[in-house]
Amino acid sequence: MYQWRKFEFFEEKKTKIPEEIEGEIRCCSSGRGRIVLGSRDGTVSLLDRGLQHNHSFPAHSSSVVFLQLLKWSNWGKFMALLLNQQRNFLVTVGEDEQLPPQKAAMCLKVFDLDKRQEEGPSTSAPECIQILRIFTNQFSEAEITSFLVFEEAPPIIFIALGLENGCIYCIQGDVARERIKRFKLEVQNGQPGKVHPITGIGFRVDGQAFQLFAVTPSSVSLFKVEAQTPTAQTLDYIGSEAGSVAMTDRSELIVGRPEAVYFYEIDGRGPCWAFEGEKKLVGWFRGYLLCVIADQRTGKYTFNIYDLKNRLIAHSIAVQEVSHMLCEWGNILLIMADKSALLVVEKDMESKLDMLFKKNLYPVAINLVQSQQADAVATAEVLRKYGNHLYSKQSYDEAMAQYIHTIGHLEPSYVIQKFLDAQRIHNLTNYLEKLHEKGLASKDHTTLLLNCYTKLKDVEKLDIFIKSEDGVGEHKFDVETAIKVCRAANYHEHAMYVAKKTGRHEWYLKILLEDLDRYDEALQYINSLEPNQAGLTVKEYGKILIEHKPKETVQILMRLCTEEGESARGGSSSFLAMLPSPVDFINIFVIHPQSLMEFLENYTNKVKDSPAQVEIHNTLLELYLSHDLDFPSLAQTGSSENAEPTGGRESSAVVMSRTQSNGKIRSDDASLERDRQERRQKGLVLLKSAWPSEQEQPQYDVDLAIILCEMNSFNEGLLYLYEKLKLYKEVIACYMQAHDHEGLIACCKRLGDSGKGGDPSLWASLLKYFGELGEDCSREVKEVLTYVERDDILPPILVLQTLSRNPCLTLSVIKDYIARKLEQESKMIEEDHIAIEKYQEETSSMRKEIQDLRTNARIFQLSKCSACTFTLDLPTVHFMCMHSFHQRCLGDNEKECPECAPEYRAVSEMKRSLEQNSKSQDYFFQQVRNSKDGFSIVAEYFGKGIISKTNKEPR
Repeated sequence: MYQWRKFEFFEEKKTKIPEEIEGEIRCCSSGRGRIVLGSRDGTVSLLDRGLQHNHSFPAHSSSVVFLQLLKWSNWGKFMALLLNQQRNFLVTVGEDEQLPPQKAAMCLKVFDLDKRQEEGPSTSAPECIQILRIFTNQFSEAEITSFLVFEEAPPIIFIALGLENGCIYCIQGDVARERIKRFKLEVQNGQPGKVHPITGIGFRVDGQAFQLFAVTPSSVSLFKVEAQTPTAQTLDYIGSEAGSVAMTDRSELIVGRPEAVYFYEIDGRGPCWAFEGEKKLVGWFRGYLLCVIADQRTGKYTFNIYDLKNRLIAHSIAVQEVSHMLCEWGNILLIMADKSALLVVEKDMESKLDMLFKKNLYPVAINLVQSQQADAVATAEVLRKYGNHLYSKQSYDEAMAQYIHTIGHLEPSYVIQKFLDAQRIHNLTNYLEKLHEKGLASKDHTTLLLNCYTKLKDVEKLDIFIKSEDGVGEHKFDVETAIKVCRAANYHEHAMYVAKKTGRHEWYLKILLEDLDRYDEALQYINSLEPNQAGLTVKEYGKILIEHKPKETVQILMRLCTEEGESARGGSSSFLAMLPSPVDFINIFVIHPQSLMEFLENYTNKVKDSPAQVEIHNTLLELYLSHDLDFPSLAQTGSSENAEPTGGRESSAVVMSRTQSNGKIRSDDASLERDRQERRQKGLVLLKSAWPSEQEQPQYDVDLAIILCEMNSFNEGLLYLYEKLKLYKEVIACYMQAHDHEGLIACCKRLGDSGKGGDPSLWASLLKYFGELGEDCSREVKEVLTYVERDDILPPILVLQTLSRNPCLTLSVIKDYIARKLEQESKMIEEDHIAIEKYQEETSSMRKEIQDLRTNARIFQLSKCSACTFTLDLPTVHFMCMHSFHQRCLGDNEKECPECAPEYRAVSEMKRSLEQNSKSQDYFFQQVRNSKDGFSIVAEYFGKGIISKTNKEPR
């Protein structure tokens, strides 16, 4: 032990016991911020924190042998008003001479230090709440050599008194109420037949186990007190003298002997520390061993404080003879025999560390902060300084070992910048590895570590770092950074491993396709993914795959977009809505429209009711009708949305479009033309099949289809769309533009028949076209005039005016038509003359009848009633229409003839209806527009006298 370093971690302050304490100090105790001293004259004195005398009181009449401060709550009836409040109690053992002679002089008293006596010689004395005789008739009196009180569950206490006869006298229970039990424990000595006094006792509590250490000069024993019958176990057959026994805060027994200090646990002797010298006093303070050692040769005393964990002497000082040693207020108090005192105070941690740093004792400093359970930040600061010290001595490996322990508390950049030199890359690698193991590495740290591996070309460590189960699985490094660094260093396999392990499918495919050109493997990997993830990867890398593996890529897309590879789910529309849409993948076919066309054709053949059917048909129409199978709108979209440089690639359609040079047609033009016609035929089939007759709207965008047909001069499709939309004039306009007279007439025959829902006005448009044509079209005009005449579409005068604009037409073309029309008009004029004469005669007759009614009397000669056919009798009613009725047959209606009233009302109703219609301008103009001869409608209105009749409102 002489090799242990000595330090001054404590400092002492000399003081003395107050002069008020006159008697010899025989015992002492501490707790609750005070010190209690027992004197030989029976007085107990209390000292405060500054060792100032507080007060004294006589506890025993003769002498105070032992005492101990307790902390109790709820002590029986005395504490009923102070429930759950801690109070100070003092237990003393002493002699009282005034007791009756028949009783033993040694007694135990319990004082309540927080309560003063109300009556008595001294009002400053605390109340004595119990006096208990120690020895009784059953337990013979003996000298008490040791004393200890254990608070089990207040007010229950356990008092152990070590006796000179080698027995331990125990009192257990509620001492204040004298509800106690007494029993004796006998110590088995190593020398049978010889009695040794008890020199020290100590309690140990471990869960439900309650044990008692007992020390004699010849043995160390352990009693299991919690048992019904306490049992004893001898731990050692060498003991110790009085004063050199103590307990640690870990419930270990300390026994001081001249040759060493021994520690005991329940299973026997533990560690042994060889400190020479007679151990007058031993103690335990905050992990330190306290020893007052007497040098038998010189007779001098030394007080040593040992740090057993760090193997150093924290303090050493020569002292006088020490009678008592206490620990209170975080300090150590030594009371000398001459009543002087020494207060030993521990220095703060910073002072200790400064002392060690000045001597470069960094390992000691590290052990010190760890043993003192300092916070992690303080420990890391000591480690940092130690590492800096080693670094300055160029002990880089040892310095790095210290820096590694600071991970989590020291900024990593502080260490990294010290080891960035290429010659110390191994140390830097080690530090970065530990940083990743603790999960404290950033992206930059991962980048730096991987760069270290690649520069060292240490594939083995790279494999361990990348492929270890606790690496990728726990994400102890930034995954994306690791992939980028490995990829940049051409460690593609490692980068792919990390990407696959962590599910970074986009990186895995990026390496396969862009770095390694392993297209088949990429396709297999995509096939192994979940449908959603596979769809995302195809969207991102589909352009490259289509470029090199078009058929295989189309197969994957078919699997994703259809029910292939899926369990049978009925093919419902709700299930189809969950699948990816082919429209989502159109942009990957920017430079490969042929593959796109095949993909969409396969999809439409398999899926008939796709939610994206309109978009798919629109795309197919654009492909079918395109002149060179290019895709200008798609190419524009692809270039604006995540388009990648094509690297000078050109689509096959662009190449094919350049087959003409200097007006010379190459040999493959015929095949291109055949392909173009086939695609157009497919387009026409699509236009028709996607617009069934039972549906009002087609499964494609009609406006877009019309635009595509016009842009690509696809007349067949354009005619079909116009006809489906009933835009008949646009249909014949197409024929007119194409100068197809036969088709034009055939179209008018099909679309101009009003009996089949056609528009007869088409013939008028056709006649106008021929009238403005400027070339000889006599045959066509004659045919058109046949249908114009048959349906009476135009008046002859308009026909003449229209055809007169064509200078190439002669009168012979319309001669027969005019002759027939004139003959027809003549017949109509003759019929009109006959009708006029008839109406004139009827009008003249009516006028004569009116005049006769006005000027001449009427003779009514009817003899029978027109209603009941009975003979007329008075009263009788005669009407001017020559009908006569009984008055009773008319009832209340005497103003109109019942026989003529219906006819009159019908005429009146017709007149009112005509007058009402004359006020509706919309109805009049509608009749004019819909009539073949609008002039006849106007004449009819004039003839009815409706238009000429005006109502003048009064001003």
